[in-house]
Amino acid sequence: MSGDSHNRDSSIGRGMIWLAAVGMLLGLTMIFQATGPGRGGVTQSFDESGRAMVVVKRDRSGHYLARGAINGQAVDFLVDTGATDVALSESLARSLGLEFGPEIVVMTAGGPAGAWMTRLDKVSVGSLSLSNVRATITPALSDEVLLGMSFLQHFNLTQEGEELIIAQSGQSRP
Repeated sequence: MSGDSHNRDSSIGRGMIWLAAVGMLLGLTMIFQATGPGRGGVTQSFDESGRAMVVVKRDRSGHYLARGAINGQAVDFLVDTGATDVALSESLARSLGLEFGPEIVVMTAGGPAGAWMTRLDKVSVGSLSLSNVRATITPALSDEVLLGMSFLQHFNLTQEGEELIIAQSGQSRP
C-alpha cells in the first residue's frame, strides 16, 4: 500500500469516528429529552361557573412546574404548598429590581437560612394573577421560584390524578 493511500484511509477512518461520536451525542440528547425530568405543562380554561383556572400537569419527578411571570418577567414556578410565601433567588430579585426589605430567617429543606422580605407587584400563572404578593428573597434558591401560599391561598386547589387545578375562588369571568 502506498503512503498516500494509507493517509487517505486514515483520514476517512478518523472522519467516520467523529461522525459516529456526533451521532451518538445527538442520539443521547434525544433520549434524555424524551425520558428526562421534563417540565410540567399548564393549560388554561374556565369551569362550568365561568371561573378562570389553570391545570398544571405533574412532571416525571412528581413536581408541579408552571411557567408564569413576576412583574411581567417570565419565570419557572415550582408549586409548593409547604412554602409560606412566594420565594425567589437573590439573583432573580436583583434582576427584577426588587427592594430587599427586613432580614428574616426562613426554614428551608436544608435548615434555617437568611432571607429578606419583599413585595411583588404582580404574580401570574396562566390567566390567574394577583397583585401585591408577599415574597421572600432566599439566596440559596435556584432559578425556579417557589409558588407558595402567599399566592396560592387566594385560589382553590384541587389535585386530580396527575393534575393540580388552581382556580379562581368565587369570581366569574368578565
